Amino acid sequence: MTLRFGIEHMQASLLMQHYRAPGIQRTPSLGGDSEAHGLDVDVAALAAQLADLGFRLMELNPDLTIFFPHCYDLPALRRLGDLKHQRNLEYTVHLPLWSLEPSTPMQAVREGSVDTLVDAVLRVAPLEPEIYVLHATGALAAEFARMRALEKVRPMVLGLFVAQAQRSIQQLLERTGLRPRQVAIETIEFPFDLTIALAEEFDLSVCLDAGHIVAGYTTGVTLEEALQRVLPRLGEVHLHDAYRTVGPEGSVHVADHLALGNGEVPVGPFLDGLADAGFSGPIILELTVEEARDSLAAMRALRPGLVAS
Repeated sequence: MTLRFGIEHMQASLLMQHYRAPGIQRTPSLGGDSEAHGLDVDVAALAAQLADLGFRLMELNPDLTIFFPHCYDLPALRRLGDLKHQRNLEYTVHLPLWSLEPSTPMQAVREGSVDTLVDAVLRVAPLEPEIYVLHATGALAAEFARMRALEKVRPMVLGLFVAQAQRSIQQLLERTGLRPRQVAIETIEFPFDLTIALAEEFDLSVCLDAGHIVAGYTTGVTLEEALQRVLPRLGEVHLHDAYRTVGPEGSVHVADHLALGNGEVPVGPFLDGLADAGFSGPIILELTVEEARDSLAAMRALRPGLVAS
């Protein structure tokens, strides 16, 4: 079998090629006048460019609307849909995370986060994404999870965040009508066991982020252990290299979102584990185009039978 590799749609190096400054008319590359519709960035043209570069599977990210509020409006979605059918593309969606705190005990912020997540799902639903990736906890929860001053009361504090994440997940499912397995909770900077417990409680899928595991964001588990634990509900993989080193004086150095081969992710054995399990879901390279191409070449050299040429 060959595994299915894709790339994240939000490519910083390419975005400005499709930026439309106010008052400047440009010839649209996919038909229609994006400027007339108020689009700041032509997300469909960006998807077409990625397709031209050989990527048929891509993960859309509505977080772009923070900077370009109209970029996922109806005209853009129609063109993304047309492009999907014309070019035989496949989409997944990374639900918004910037500025969101779906697990915060501050209810006004939590409810606003849920509103944003629901809006994103309903907005992109016509594209029929294969899966929606969710950060069930945010930066605040991550900060409290690593705060040394809270060591003695950490289980209680994290329990508060989990309880609010439960409320947010339930509301997201109820308000969107998504089937639980359409939502993949990602392994992010939060205890692995608590993240998986949320997935199990609501029968969600899991998005296993290999780099996050190796970088130590999800405490107390190796990549091999994490893969075996989530295989029954694995819906998507985020793949990038990472490392975590501890200096002799106790200093910790962490890096992630590196091209494969530049960190400590055991790429060959990890691919073997996916193939042995018959995993056929999307594997999104959270890298630049150049890094993704280099990573595909590296994987092809390691496991030629698992990576299409």
